[in-house]
Amino acid sequence: MGATLISNADVSSPMSRPDGVYPALTDAERNAIYRQRYEIYVEEMGRYGAIADHSNRHLVEDVDDVSRLYYALRNDRLVGSIRLTLGLDGGLSQALISKYSLGPFLEEVSVERIIVGERFMVDPDYRGTDVLFQMFSAYMRLVNDLRIELMIGDCEPHLLNVYQALGFRPYSKHNINSPDAGYLIPLVVVAEDFDYVQGLGSPLANVMTDFGADRRIPACIDELVDTPAGVTSERLVDIAGYWGEVYRALEEVEAHRVSLFDGLDDAQAQLCLLKSTIIECQVGDRILKKGNTAQNLYVLLDGAVEVRDEGLLAVITPGEVFGEMAFLLSRPRSADVFAVAPGTRILSLSESSLHGLIRDEPVVAAKLLLNISRMLCWRLAKDES
Repeated sequence: MGATLISNADVSSPMSRPDGVYPALTDAERNAIYRQRYEIYVEEMGRYGAIADHSNRHLVEDVDDVSRLYYALRNDRLVGSIRLTLGLDGGLSQALISKYSLGPFLEEVSVERIIVGERFMVDPDYRGTDVLFQMFSAYMRLVNDLRIELMIGDCEPHLLNVYQALGFRPYSKHNINSPDAGYLIPLVVVAEDFDYVQGLGSPLANVMTDFGADRRIPACIDELVDTPAGVTSERLVDIAGYWGEVYRALEEVEAHRVSLFDGLDDAQAQLCLLKSTIIECQVGDRILKKGNTAQNLYVLLDGAVEVRDEGLLAVITPGEVFGEMAFLLSRPRSADVFAVAPGTRILSLSESSLHGLIRDEPVVAAKLLLNISRMLCWRLAKDES
């Protein structure tokens, strides 16, 4: 799939533009973005087929009418785009407020000081380049100019650590469960909390404005962001306490069962937990979506989940792994996985960290993979009994 071509007639100027990030001001520019969305979301990722315009190969949503669209240009080709929906423009509908659980923020922050960033897309040929950061930079400059206080977004669990490194933080007790997009974690950047972003070493600090004594940092952030109920990330908490929480949950599994960390001491187990996340799920949440290309491995800590594909395939109980097929075979998800019990909590293990473990700590990785194999055998034996 090549980058979406924008001819000279597609852009607002009759002259070819230099590489950069631009607002989509013409119908032609917006249509080019909708084409790229179709290529990435519908054709590449298999999503949003029910609402896509297949005849024109466009993916357009109602919120686009009240949002600002930006695109990245490289060599006269559209290689990335984003959608920014501002309360200042009247774009934050009740549906969007509900989707992102913005009610607690709105008790203190004016809707005009909130922005929602969605549909971040980069062409496959330009992933891993600076295109995504350049779009984030343009986003940040708009936020600084308008004195926006809260930047709202979301991500899939396997991308949480990437977004946290930029300065995004989980805040909601309820994650997003979208039929098309799957399972998403709501995130916020406190746009003028310069010290926090700089302290992370985030590259966004280079494009943030430090307003000094005039910084606007809502007081509700301390309650909503620092102790969110829905997500706990190894990256931002004490690792010893985090490991203790995982160990407590797995210790309660029956003694005869195989554990993911059998044969590993605490230090080795903690290596496996790098960039991991504990996620609290609601009954009915679709945690994994069939066809999704993410390859994180999951461990059920509490509750129960069901694996489904045109019927029930398996019931996963505490201590068991799931999502292992995608990880081991490097293939898209082969089934949907739903939370089916109150108090369901899952441990999401970072795909990149596990591959790094295989490369750098082969002894630890061998023990971990042996335990996964034994757990799969145990599941097969259980299904046959």
